[in-house]
Amino acid sequence: MIEVSSDRADEIAPLQETLEYVFSDLKLLNKALTHKSYANEKNKTLKHNERFEFLGDSVLDVLVSDYLVRQFGDYTEGTLSKIRAAVVNESCLASFARKIELGKYLLLGKGENASGGRDKSSILANAFEAVAGALFRDGGLESASKVFLPLLKTEISEFADSWSFRDFKSDFQEYAQDQFVCTPSYKVVNELGPDHAKEFEVVVSIKNKIIGKGFGKSKKEAEQAAAKIAMENFNRLPDN
Repeated sequence: MIEVSSDRADEIAPLQETLEYVFSDLKLLNKALTHKSYANEKNKTLKHNERFEFLGDSVLDVLVSDYLVRQFGDYTEGTLSKIRAAVVNESCLASFARKIELGKYLLLGKGENASGGRDKSSILANAFEAVAGALFRDGGLESASKVFLPLLKTEISEFADSWSFRDFKSDFQEYAQDQFVCTPSYKVVNELGPDHAKEFEVVVSIKNKIIGKGFGKSKKEAEQAAAKIAMENFNRLPDN
Protein backbone atom coordinates (compact mmCIF):
# COMPACT_ATOMS: atom_id res chain seq x y z
CA MET A 1 0.00 0.00 0.00
CA ILE A 2 1.10 3.55 -0.74
CA GLU A 3 2.29 5.56 2.26
CA VAL A 4 -0.17 8.08 3.70
CA SER A 5 0.95 11.68 3.22
CA SER A 6 1.03 14.03 6.18
CA ASP A 7 -1.78 16.10 4.63
CA ARG A 8 -3.97 13.03 4.23
CA ALA A 9 -3.16 11.95 7.77
CA ASP A 10 -4.37 15.34 8.99
CA GLU A 11 -7.55 14.99 6.90
CA ILE A 12 -8.55 11.68 8.47
CA ALA A 13 -7.38 12.45 12.01
CA PRO A 14 -10.89 13.69 13.03
CA LEU A 15 -12.36 10.33 11.95
CA GLN A 16 -10.03 8.53 14.33
CA GLU A 17 -11.14 10.91 17.09
CA THR A 18 -14.78 10.13 16.30
CA LEU A 19 -14.07 6.40 16.36
CA GLU A 20 -12.02 6.85 19.54
CA TYR A 21 -9.43 4.60 17.98
CA VAL A 22 -5.97 5.44 16.64
CA PHE A 23 -4.70 3.14 13.89
CA SER A 24 -1.25 1.68 14.37
CA ASP A 25 -1.06 1.40 10.59
CA LEU A 26 -2.79 4.39 9.05
CA LYS A 27 -2.47 2.85 5.59
CA LEU A 28 -5.19 0.39 6.55
CA LEU A 29 -7.67 3.16 7.32
CA ASN A 30 -6.74 5.07 4.17
CA LYS A 31 -7.29 1.95 2.07
CA ALA A 32 -10.71 1.46 3.69
CA LEU A 33 -11.63 4.99 2.62
CA THR A 34 -10.45 4.56 -0.97
CA HIS A 35 -13.27 3.88 -3.43
CA LYS A 36 -12.50 1.93 -6.59
CA SER A 37 -13.46 4.95 -8.73
CA TYR A 38 -10.56 6.87 -7.19
CA ALA A 39 -8.15 3.97 -7.60
CA ASN A 40 -9.12 3.47 -11.24
CA GLU A 41 -8.78 7.16 -11.97
CA LYS A 42 -5.52 7.81 -10.14
CA ASN A 43 -3.61 4.58 -10.43
CA LYS A 44 -5.05 1.20 -11.39
CA THR A 45 -2.52 -0.52 -9.14
CA LEU A 46 -3.74 1.52 -6.14
CA LYS A 47 -5.54 -0.66 -3.61
CA HIS A 48 -9.20 0.20 -3.00
CA ASN A 49 -11.54 -0.87 -0.23
CA GLU A 50 -13.50 -3.80 -1.68
CA ARG A 51 -11.45 -6.51 0.05
CA PHE A 52 -11.80 -4.74 3.39
CA GLU A 53 -15.51 -4.38 2.68
CA PHE A 54 -15.71 -8.16 2.35
CA LEU A 55 -13.82 -8.65 5.61
CA GLY A 56 -15.80 -5.99 7.47
CA ASP A 57 -19.09 -7.59 6.53
CA SER A 58 -18.00 -10.75 8.36
CA VAL A 59 -16.66 -8.78 11.33
CA LEU A 60 -19.98 -6.95 11.80
CA ASP A 61 -21.88 -10.24 11.42
CA VAL A 62 -19.80 -11.78 14.20
CA LEU A 63 -20.24 -8.78 16.52
CA VAL A 64 -24.01 -8.69 16.02
CA SER A 65 -24.40 -12.47 16.24
CA ASP A 66 -22.40 -12.71 19.46
CA TYR A 67 -24.34 -9.87 21.07
CA LEU A 68 -27.69 -11.33 20.03
CA VAL A 69 -26.88 -14.76 21.43
CA ARG A 70 -25.69 -13.27 24.73
CA GLN A 71 -28.56 -10.78 25.17
CA PHE A 72 -31.51 -12.61 23.61
CA GLY A 73 -30.89 -16.22 24.48
CA ASP A 74 -34.60 -17.12 24.41
CA TYR A 75 -35.13 -15.95 20.83
CA THR A 76 -35.25 -18.62 18.14
CA GLU A 77 -32.49 -18.93 15.57
CA GLY A 78 -34.86 -17.66 12.88
CA THR A 79 -35.68 -14.53 14.88
CA LEU A 80 -32.02 -13.84 15.59
CA SER A 81 -31.23 -14.20 11.89
CA LYS A 82 -33.96 -11.71 10.98
CA ILE A 83 -32.68 -9.14 13.48
CA ARG A 84 -29.09 -9.55 12.27
CA ALA A 85 -30.15 -9.15 8.65
CA ALA A 86 -32.08 -6.00 9.55
CA VAL A 87 -29.08 -4.46 11.30
CA VAL A 88 -26.28 -5.49 8.93
CA ASN A 89 -27.83 -4.18 5.74
CA GLU A 90 -27.22 -1.27 3.41
CA SER A 91 -29.78 1.08 4.92
CA CYS A 92 -28.62 0.68 8.53
CA LEU A 93 -24.92 0.67 7.71
CA ALA A 94 -25.31 3.82 5.60
CA SER A 95 -27.09 5.44 8.53
CA PHE A 96 -24.19 4.52 10.83
CA ALA A 97 -21.76 5.95 8.27
CA ARG A 98 -23.67 9.24 8.18
CA LYS A 99 -23.60 9.46 11.99
CA ILE A 100 -19.80 9.45 11.93
CA GLU A 101 -19.68 11.66 8.79
CA LEU A 102 -17.76 8.99 6.93
CA GLY A 103 -18.59 10.45 3.52
CA LYS A 104 -16.35 13.47 3.87
CA TYR A 105 -13.27 11.29 4.39
CA LEU A 106 -13.73 9.12 1.29
CA LEU A 107 -11.41 9.20 -1.69
CA LEU A 108 -13.67 9.18 -4.75
CA GLY A 109 -13.14 9.58 -8.48
CA LYS A 110 -14.14 12.94 -9.95
CA GLY A 111 -17.25 11.55 -11.62
CA GLU A 112 -18.43 9.71 -8.52
CA ASN A 113 -17.78 12.75 -6.37
CA ALA A 114 -19.66 15.05 -8.76
CA SER A 115 -22.68 12.72 -8.80
CA GLY A 116 -23.09 12.87 -5.02
CA GLY A 117 -21.16 9.74 -4.18
CA ARG A 118 -20.31 10.96 -0.69
CA ASP A 119 -23.94 10.51 0.32
CA LYS A 120 -24.85 7.42 -1.70
CA SER A 121 -26.11 4.74 0.64
CA SER A 122 -24.36 1.94 -1.22
CA ILE A 123 -20.97 3.67 -1.10
CA LEU A 124 -21.38 4.68 2.54
CA ALA A 125 -22.48 1.22 3.66
CA ASN A 126 -19.58 -0.42 1.84
CA ALA A 127 -17.12 2.08 3.31
CA PHE A 128 -18.46 1.47 6.81
CA GLU A 129 -17.87 -2.27 6.34
CA ALA A 130 -14.41 -1.52 4.96
CA VAL A 131 -13.48 0.58 8.00
CA ALA A 132 -14.68 -2.25 10.23
CA GLY A 133 -12.47 -4.66 8.29
CA ALA A 134 -9.48 -2.33 8.47
CA LEU A 135 -9.90 -1.77 12.20
CA PHE A 136 -10.16 -5.52 12.75
CA ARG A 137 -6.90 -6.01 10.83
CA ASP A 138 -5.24 -3.27 12.85
CA GLY A 139 -6.48 -4.04 16.36
CA GLY A 140 -8.36 -7.33 16.38
CA LEU A 141 -11.92 -8.27 17.24
CA GLU A 142 -11.91 -6.75 20.74
CA SER A 143 -11.02 -3.32 19.36
CA ALA A 144 -13.63 -3.65 16.63
CA SER A 145 -16.22 -4.54 19.25
CA LYS A 146 -15.41 -1.48 21.39
CA VAL A 147 -15.75 0.83 18.38
CA PHE A 148 -18.71 -0.60 16.52
CA LEU A 149 -20.89 -2.44 19.03
CA PRO A 150 -22.16 0.77 20.72
CA LEU A 151 -23.48 1.91 17.33
CA LEU A 152 -25.00 -1.46 16.56
CA LYS A 153 -26.65 -2.04 19.95
CA THR A 154 -29.21 0.76 19.58
CA GLU A 155 -30.50 -0.63 16.29
CA ILE A 156 -30.45 -4.18 17.65
CA SER A 157 -32.60 -3.20 20.62
CA GLU A 158 -35.13 -1.41 18.42
CA PHE A 159 -35.50 -4.39 16.10
CA ALA A 160 -35.52 -6.89 18.96
CA ASP A 161 -38.44 -5.04 20.55
CA SER A 162 -40.42 -5.06 17.31
CA TRP A 163 -43.13 -7.68 16.98
CA SER A 164 -42.30 -8.04 13.31
CA PHE A 165 -39.07 -9.78 14.27
CA ARG A 166 -40.56 -12.12 16.85
CA ASP A 167 -42.41 -15.34 16.19
CA PHE A 168 -43.82 -15.78 19.68
CA LYS A 169 -45.77 -18.90 18.70
CA SER A 170 -42.58 -20.64 17.61
CA ASP A 171 -40.73 -19.39 20.68
CA PHE A 172 -43.45 -20.62 23.03
CA GLN A 173 -43.85 -23.94 21.24
CA GLU A 174 -40.13 -24.57 21.55
CA TYR A 175 -40.25 -23.67 25.25
CA ALA A 176 -43.35 -25.81 25.95
CA GLN A 177 -41.92 -28.84 24.20
CA ASP A 178 -38.68 -28.48 26.13
CA GLN A 179 -40.25 -27.88 29.55
CA PHE A 180 -43.56 -29.75 29.37
CA VAL A 181 -43.07 -32.19 26.49
CA CYS A 182 -46.24 -30.97 24.81
CA THR A 183 -47.47 -28.53 22.17
CA PRO A 184 -49.50 -25.43 23.17
CA SER A 185 -53.07 -25.27 21.90
CA TYR A 186 -54.83 -22.09 20.76
CA LYS A 187 -58.55 -21.37 20.82
CA VAL A 188 -60.65 -18.42 19.70
CA VAL A 189 -62.91 -17.63 22.66
CA ASN A 190 -64.48 -14.43 21.41
CA GLU A 191 -65.01 -12.30 18.32
CA LEU A 192 -65.65 -8.62 18.93
CA GLY A 193 -66.90 -5.82 16.69
CA PRO A 194 -68.47 -5.68 13.21
CA ASP A 195 -67.25 -7.84 10.33
CA HIS A 196 -65.24 -5.00 8.76
CA ALA A 197 -63.39 -4.28 12.03
CA LYS A 198 -63.45 -7.56 13.90
CA GLU A 199 -61.15 -8.28 16.83
CA PHE A 200 -60.35 -11.82 17.94
CA GLU A 201 -59.69 -13.01 21.47
CA VAL A 202 -57.53 -16.12 21.72
CA VAL A 203 -56.32 -18.16 24.67
CA VAL A 204 -53.32 -20.49 24.68
CA SER A 205 -53.25 -23.54 26.91
CA ILE A 206 -50.83 -26.20 28.04
CA LYS A 207 -52.35 -29.49 29.17
CA ASN A 208 -55.78 -27.83 29.33
CA LYS A 209 -54.53 -24.98 31.54
CA ILE A 210 -54.86 -21.46 30.09
CA ILE A 211 -51.47 -19.77 30.13
CA GLY A 212 -52.06 -16.60 28.13
CA LYS A 213 -54.72 -14.51 26.41
CA GLY A 214 -54.32 -12.16 23.45
CA PHE A 215 -56.26 -9.91 21.10
CA GLY A 216 -55.72 -9.11 17.45
CA LYS A 217 -57.31 -8.01 14.20
CA SER A 218 -56.77 -11.52 12.86
CA LYS A 219 -56.62 -14.95 14.46
CA LYS A 220 -52.91 -15.14 13.68
CA GLU A 221 -52.22 -11.78 15.34
CA ALA A 222 -54.27 -12.78 18.40
CA GLU A 223 -52.38 -16.08 18.67
CA GLN A 224 -49.07 -14.23 18.56
CA ALA A 225 -50.30 -11.87 21.29
CA ALA A 226 -51.43 -14.80 23.44
CA ALA A 227 -48.08 -16.55 22.99
CA LYS A 228 -46.25 -13.36 23.96
CA ILE A 229 -48.28 -13.11 27.18
CA ALA A 230 -47.60 -16.78 27.90
CA MET A 231 -43.87 -16.21 27.47
CA GLU A 232 -44.06 -13.21 29.80
CA ASN A 233 -45.94 -15.29 32.37
CA PHE A 234 -43.10 -17.79 32.36
CA ASN A 235 -40.56 -14.94 32.49
CA ARG A 236 -39.05 -16.12 29.24
CA LEU A 237 -38.84 -12.71 27.54
CA PRO A 238 -35.42 -11.20 28.10
CA ASP A 239 -34.99 -7.73 29.54
CA ASN A 240 -33.56 -5.39 26.97
